Amino acid sequence: MRSRILAAAVLLPLLGALPCAAQSGGTMARAAGQAAAVSHGLSMYGDLKYGPGFRHFEYVNPKAPKGGDVRLAAVGTFDSLNPFILKGVPAAGLGNAFDTLTVGSDDEAFSRYGLIAERIEMSADRSWVAYTLRPEARFHDGSPITVEDVVWTLETLKTRGHPFYRAYYRQVVRAEKTGPHTVRFVFGSGVNRELPLIVGEMPVLPRHYWSSRDFERTTLEPPLGSGPYRIEAVDPGRSITYRRVPDYWAADLPVSVGRFNFDTIRYDYYRDSTVELEAFKAGQYDFRPENSAKAWATGYRGPALAQGVIRKQEIPHEIPTGMQGFVYNTRRPIFRDPRVRQALAHAFDFEWTNRHLFAGAYTRTASYFSNSELASRGRPSPGELAVLEPLRGSIPEEVFATEYRPPSTAPPRSLRSNLLEALGLLRAAGWTVQDLRLVDARTGEPMQFEILLNEPTFERIVLPFIKNLERLGVTARVRTVDTAQYRYRVDHFDFDMTVLVLRQSLSPGNEQRDFWSSERADRPGSRNLAGIRSPAVDTLVDLIIAAPDRKSLVDRTRALDRVLLWGHYVIPHFHIRSFRVAYWDKFERPAVSPRFDLGFDTWWVDAAKAAALRQRGEAAR
Repeated sequence: MRSRILAAAVLLPLLGALPCAAQSGGTMARAAGQAAAVSHGLSMYGDLKYGPGFRHFEYVNPKAPKGGDVRLAAVGTFDSLNPFILKGVPAAGLGNAFDTLTVGSDDEAFSRYGLIAERIEMSADRSWVAYTLRPEARFHDGSPITVEDVVWTLETLKTRGHPFYRAYYRQVVRAEKTGPHTVRFVFGSGVNRELPLIVGEMPVLPRHYWSSRDFERTTLEPPLGSGPYRIEAVDPGRSITYRRVPDYWAADLPVSVGRFNFDTIRYDYYRDSTVELEAFKAGQYDFRPENSAKAWATGYRGPALAQGVIRKQEIPHEIPTGMQGFVYNTRRPIFRDPRVRQALAHAFDFEWTNRHLFAGAYTRTASYFSNSELASRGRPSPGELAVLEPLRGSIPEEVFATEYRPPSTAPPRSLRSNLLEALGLLRAAGWTVQDLRLVDARTGEPMQFEILLNEPTFERIVLPFIKNLERLGVTARVRTVDTAQYRYRVDHFDFDMTVLVLRQSLSPGNEQRDFWSSERADRPGSRNLAGIRSPAVDTLVDLIIAAPDRKSLVDRTRALDRVLLWGHYVIPHFHIRSFRVAYWDKFERPAVSPRFDLGFDTWWVDAAKAAALRQRGEAAR
């Protein structure tokens, strides 16, 4: 999968998929009497784009100059430099301090190449994978990265790490040393084609460093890493600065050439995105991805923009846009009936929102795998029906014959007709209107709930939704809390409704258990925010993980998509198919953009442009 699951934490390298070594330039070896593929990389269903002798990725500039300082921004706060545990709010950018066994390329959907590992060997039945470490791999204190570090990391993350890791590596039975520089991962029963790749994206942590420290505690002591950057300065809750490691051990590897060009990267924290935007225009930081259509259309005004020293660009991408929407916590009694969830979705008027708040910039989301071939559409294909038919009776009947479309107010529909339809669904579910309030016909209890946010700017989207709910007799209120409180409440499912932002990949797999499985529904820290407990969904997730080829993966993923959509767990929002970025005119970037990422780590500071900005000084800022 290709998903930043712990967005504020380690920013795990994007997951790819498994190998076909004969097609990827690898050789064949024999191990334990069974054919094993040996290669420099892994690919799920087909060729690796880059052969064993490749020098660099196509989307980098191998001659990009090193140097310059970059200031970035984050909203909220942080109180920990340990991103591997549930406790605390990790600082932004920590992923740059830790290396992994392999690294993904951003112009392939499902491929990974060796970083700490120089050679990868996998059994034909995918029951194990072995990584041979590079002898030159080093932590920042100069100590070598060893097999013992890899084994210790796996055991520690599985037993003491964030619940995400415990679920993610659950099917990894053990890691064992099989040579001076070789570690073998042995997998449990069942088919999971991604497991060899999943262990490859694991960050490798220094056993000797953590032997005298409590791994399960938050800390503001900069941890020992091995990545291209190390922490230079920390102002708790306010800023963190990283400095490029001048003698970074992997700087000349093909997977690193042309990347990590900035000398320093500093993240400053702001109270909310409104303050953050004003700080950007005042020159307090250099680069800003813009998520607000209104801000993009109307917020970028001022002397710096008029003089052309701030640039705005929309950079197209081919990344699946996943799902953003209001997610129901079905652990709450009022949301257990899918007819109630379906009804309330009619109160969200996307067309009005897009027209009045977003200047028409967005497309309505109608799939958990939007902007990809994995998204369900039309009626189920024969391949999808073959997956769905054994589940008939345990999934909504609409799945078999009807394309899911979120409620719309586009003509001939209207908000009024939608609300009337919603009332019919609510009556069927046992709710009635009394004294202008929607109440449970059995108990007389009114329908009321809270929408939890951590970003004030999203209130302008929520408040019109609340007004429409009032017309149904529903009392909804919005509560905006700070980052730390929001994370704690979401991690422990202490909310009625919140905003789900779920990135998906072109190769969904093991992570889907954390999103949807019954086993994860009540596990603190899981991404199953809706609290889904469905044997049918569990079955579909298992089928996706075991998919033997691309066609079956597509059919099974579309089948899961249909079941989730007709379960009405989310009120879908909207998406856009490009990166909107604004930056002070001091950067250059490669001529080729990666298909599946912004690739900011391939940009560099142009010394002449940076000097010109300094000379403009206060006149521009």
